[in-house]
Amino acid sequence: MSTLLVVHHSPTRSMQALTEAVIAGAGDESIEGVEVVERAALEATADDVLAADGYLLGTPANFGYMSGALKHFFDSTFLQVGGALDPSGSASDAADDSAGATTKRPYGLWVHGRYDTTGAVRSVQSIVGALGWRQGYDVLEVLGDVEDSHTSAAYELGGTIAALLTT
Repeated sequence: MSTLLVVHHSPTRSMQALTEAVIAGAGDESIEGVEVVERAALEATADDVLAADGYLLGTPANFGYMSGALKHFFDSTFLQVGGALDPSGSASDAADDSAGATTKRPYGLWVHGRYDTTGAVRSVQSIVGALGWRQGYDVLEVLGDVEDSHTSAAYELGGTIAALLTT
């Protein structure tokens, strides 16, 4: 059985609605052979990451960046799960050259913001690139109020990444 790790920071009703839809999609009854493991970003560990075959990441956009909680998750697990740093100590974007334990595993990302999500998406993609993860589906970026179309897209995101783990 494959394991899909859902790591999120969902402090608002908007993020909670999107997170619930992502998890519901990942656990869709038509998807067999995938265990969905949910962790709040401040509780997820390197062991959780290493035990998973794919990842779903959720964050609000805070001041043009991912949430501090998701950043803490990456800070506390990055090197233990095979993240690559270049000689300057910056995250390396050489995903193809990474020999980390989690390289080439699929991930999906959803981000909610009031005005802009660009910086939050860029910051997450920079880190997952240094981990060698591969994007399994389009990033879900939601601005403003969460509507039914957004939760439907979140459900599809969760289901798509889960389905990738069945092949």
